[in-house]
Amino acid sequence: MESAKSTQFDLNRLVRENVRNMTPYSSARDEYVSDGSEKIFLDANENPFGDGINRYPDPQQRTLKSVLSGLKGVNQDQILLGNGSDEVLDLFFRAFCEPGRDNVITVPPTYGMYGVLSSLNNIENRKVLLKRDFTLDLDGIFNAVDENTRMIFLCSPNNPTGNCIPNEQIEGLLDRFTGLVVLDEAYIDFSGKTSWINTLDTYPNLAVTQTFSKAYGMAGIRLGSCFASREVIAVLNKIKPPYNVNELTQRTALQRLKEAGRIKEEVEVLRTERKELERALSALDYVERVYPSDANFILAVVDDANLRYEGLLEKGFIVRNRSGQPLCENCLRFTVGTPEENRLLIAALNELK
Repeated sequence: MESAKSTQFDLNRLVRENVRNMTPYSSARDEYVSDGSEKIFLDANENPFGDGINRYPDPQQRTLKSVLSGLKGVNQDQILLGNGSDEVLDLFFRAFCEPGRDNVITVPPTYGMYGVLSSLNNIENRKVLLKRDFTLDLDGIFNAVDENTRMIFLCSPNNPTGNCIPNEQIEGLLDRFTGLVVLDEAYIDFSGKTSWINTLDTYPNLAVTQTFSKAYGMAGIRLGSCFASREVIAVLNKIKPPYNVNELTQRTALQRLKEAGRIKEEVEVLRTERKELERALSALDYVERVYPSDANFILAVVDDANLRYEGLLEKGFIVRNRSGQPLCENCLRFTVGTPEENRLLIAALNELK
């Protein structure tokens, strides 16, 4: 394996010149932060007739970040919140990649938005396929790296394959790559693995994204999070829209985070149901392989993905046909449902001829 450049990680080198030189927008709620005392707010041109949402939300989501800081064991200034993880990911491209010049590396099959955002921002996406066992091709990745490679995007547990990337492979990238490694942990709560958030102080070139859409059950409020060094977060804060997380989203998330016990119970139910679905799929004649999963879904190889997809659709079940993805020929992805939904799905699967 050829060695990547061994220079130390230099965040200032990665930041786009226009971003480095810009003055961020300062909103009314940035300039005056309420201390909780009674005040008459006449600074932001808001409608003064109170209905609970007539005021702008906290642009830095301080209360929500305070709760997350305690839950995740990181400082508030190491947290960025966004309008879904997709906004957070887009900010990385806008902060660190010069359009028409720089490139990033993705490792298909993986989450499709990395490639979409690359195209949207006019950044070359260098695709290095996973190996057949869905682990990283480190030789291929480092051979694809050049002086304009700014970021490597990883998803672990990976979507759509469901597996966690081995720790030693991620460490290998972090130790040798001089750009940013953006690690998407949308499904980490279902894995039983330790989050890489715990290593932020060790790896300044690591950024970890997570979401409230999966284990927390709040896909509808669109809330994503990023955990990284203070310096990386400061750059992203500089360019994010001033009120990117609305008041209703912040309130809903805070209420849900009070239900930590319930969230844990739901995750355990889904992990148990995942095992039941794995067993049921493995017993079917037309299922050729069931991949082990650390997520809340299962990827399975069937004899004819189009035929089986249509058969399930006729019975009222919508699954995801991933056959168009590299290494996923004739693969269906099954999200793990409630115990009752799983029972009905397994019955339908057994009825397919």
